[in-house]
Amino acid sequence: MSTRKSRQSAILGIIAAKDIETQDELVSELRRAGHDITQATISRDIKELGLIKTLTSDNKYKYVTKQAMDVKLSGKLKNVVRETVISVVAAENLIVVKTIEDSGAVVASAVEQLGLVEALGIISDKNTVLIVCASSRDALFVQQKINELL
Repeated sequence: MSTRKSRQSAILGIIAAKDIETQDELVSELRRAGHDITQATISRDIKELGLIKTLTSDNKYKYVTKQAMDVKLSGKLKNVVRETVISVVAAENLIVVKTIEDSGAVVASAVEQLGLVEALGIISDKNTVLIVCASSRDALFVQQKINELL
């Protein structure tokens, strides 16, 4: 019988080495590695480890850690923001982001993916993004996070 810590460590090693699409595949890999595991246990481990599924380049899904996904997103976010943002200005509790033509919605989506709880709402048009925050301090924080991507 494997301990939870060793089993979860094995799970992280397996998903780092292989594209695992289903819980059944993960159970098989763990059994090959000497872990006697049930479907219910693997389901709990996936939840505890915060594993999520992401789409691969060959249109299949695989398990990854949330941290791995954050790194992937941040690279894409930086590119989108860096290539399309003209200016980021905070005014009281609002932030106005000017973008190149037809990039407002893309930049708004990128900012939403940052998951900043300080951004209460984000709206956009073709070349402007408006971010509403609860306070001017929150707006300055969000402005700083966007500027870090530039």
